[in-house]
Amino acid sequence: MEITTVKIENPEGLNFILGQSHFIKTVEDIYEIMVTTVPMAKFAVAFCEASDKCLIRHAATDDVLLELAQQNALNLSAGHSFIIFMKDLFPINVLNAIKNVPEVCRIFCATANPVEIILAETELGRGILGVIDGFKSKGIEDQAQIKVRKEFLRKIGYKQ
Repeated sequence: MEITTVKIENPEGLNFILGQSHFIKTVEDIYEIMVTTVPMAKFAVAFCEASDKCLIRHAATDDVLLELAQQNALNLSAGHSFIIFMKDLFPINVLNAIKNVPEVCRIFCATANPVEIILAETELGRGILGVIDGFKSKGIEDQAQIKVRKEFLRKIGYKQ
């Protein structure tokens, strides 16, 4: 077994969700969830099929995001994993709906941070062991930083 890492290519710092599923209909189900949960959503989903033809399956409302999702999925090539890139919305807007898709097994991360995926590869294929999402902690927030956090959440409309 070989353990390796793959960096998620995300030059614009877009939000994305990385997860694992178990069935080819994941692409259509996630597409439906995205367009019904956030109408006019700009997103792309790519899914690594792990049997039969082993293709990167995909659907999108945005061609640029589609190319990004396809390339990252191909770089991962980890069985039954999926990646969703989104623009002008946050994972929090769709995360619970995606978790409720019957074939979704797990979510590894939902972030706009730099991410590295830890993979194991055997003769059979590749699997995701975990993710490194962002950077190491640098300390504990003080009262001034708590105030900044709270103001930010209100500014972007997630708290009143």
